[in-house]
Amino acid sequence: MAAKIIVVGLYVLVIIIVGLMGLRKTKSFSDFFLGGGKVGAVMSAFSYGAAYFSAVLFIGFAGKIGWSFGYSALWIAIFNALLGVLGVWAIVGWKIKKASMELGVTTLGEYLEKRYQHSFFKLLSSLVIFIFMIPYSAAVFMGLSYLFTVNFQIDYWQALTFMGVFTAFYLVLGGYKAGALMDMIFGMIMTLGVIILFVVTLQKGGGIANITEKLHAIDPKLTAVVGPPGWWPLLSLVLLTSLAPFAMPQLMQKFYAIKDRQAVRKGMFASTFFALLIGGVAYFVGSTTRVFMSPENNPTAFQDGKPIFDNLMPEMLTNVIPSSLAVVILLLILSASMSTLAALVLISSSTVVKDFYAGFINKAVSDKKLTTLMRIMSAVFVLLAVLLALVKFDVIVEILGISWGAIGSFFLGPFIWGLFLKKANFFSALAGGITGLLVCLVLYFMKFPSPEAGTLGMLISLTLVPVLSIFTKKHEVTHA
Repeated sequence: MAAKIIVVGLYVLVIIIVGLMGLRKTKSFSDFFLGGGKVGAVMSAFSYGAAYFSAVLFIGFAGKIGWSFGYSALWIAIFNALLGVLGVWAIVGWKIKKASMELGVTTLGEYLEKRYQHSFFKLLSSLVIFIFMIPYSAAVFMGLSYLFTVNFQIDYWQALTFMGVFTAFYLVLGGYKAGALMDMIFGMIMTLGVIILFVVTLQKGGGIANITEKLHAIDPKLTAVVGPPGWWPLLSLVLLTSLAPFAMPQLMQKFYAIKDRQAVRKGMFASTFFALLIGGVAYFVGSTTRVFMSPENNPTAFQDGKPIFDNLMPEMLTNVIPSSLAVVILLLILSASMSTLAALVLISSSTVVKDFYAGFINKAVSDKKLTTLMRIMSAVFVLLAVLLALVKFDVIVEILGISWGAIGSFFLGPFIWGLFLKKANFFSALAGGITGLLVCLVLYFMKFPSPEAGTLGMLISLTLVPVLSIFTKKHEVTHA
């Protein structure tokens, strides 16, 4: 316990120092939000990968999906790396940076406004981002708090309060450049942590062959190509987590901030390898929960013999990982979550300050005031996410599913076709985005699982925009 407290304390100290360094270098809104638009390949690669994965993956997804799907959960990791990372970098990475320079935009809302020449798109974008980023951030806070509760034997609300204060302090200080530097440090910790996690899990389970044999004995479908829930639930998870990154604002920000085309090319491969390693290990370890966990030996992770999915991985990590290495795993998940929270908070704050306030209320706002408002809104957003996390209204996978699904359903069609289809116009883009979002929300409230609702919403958004563009007036664009 003492070792954990000391190591986490040193970790916090390093982050505060980096935040203070970032404070000294942050002179403008562009510095705070995009690091001046000159972030290099390595920083951008780690920043993208670290923002992609968080406690939501290690605590929520790895626990519930690993338990339910077994080895077939690894398909999610493979497609996340090949489509959600490699595909995003290769297909839209440079086009996003190029469009941002040509149109003079710094946010996704500003891009849609300029691309479709209508301010209503920016207003609606602001509302969608702010509303649905809050539950996503709450899910990250929940995952971290569960982990701290198990490791330090403190109450959930105490862990949540600590994480909220710490996150707000760090983000208000440094902004994007400090975040990108920390993401590189976080990425190194995550890489070391997952390697240790993988090796220790194999040792504890007696090797892959023995783990596979035990899983097969529990249920042969757990080692099959498609796990027990079936192909459609698996496909919906694959599509939700792999397609949504093409239009997730916190990930698109990484390309606004990247230095140049060469940095995009270099960062693409580093980010893909990172994603394959992190996702692959997380889902593999999650699939072993049935081997290591049981109601008899882990009563706090089960209720009436059924698993409490958000408690599975925190309990398993404390049981499987030797105490001498447990602090590394704690830092692994803490690092993944801090980077994700930084990205979410910056995007949500910018959509209120830059898109809404500077776009509609005070267009003559000074750069200095804009930066100050960003810091204030960052703290406000963290507070809202923490308050929502206190409610614990659903399992983490469901929260992330509806957040990613709603945001992806609204933005995917308008954003992707805005980049690649000259005929895409305001009407087709708006109709596609709103219809996708409504389908996602209606299905969710009709008790569809959130990954399936989100997937269908995104596919409709992606399909409607080009189809409607055929029957509506061609819209001239200002960039290729």
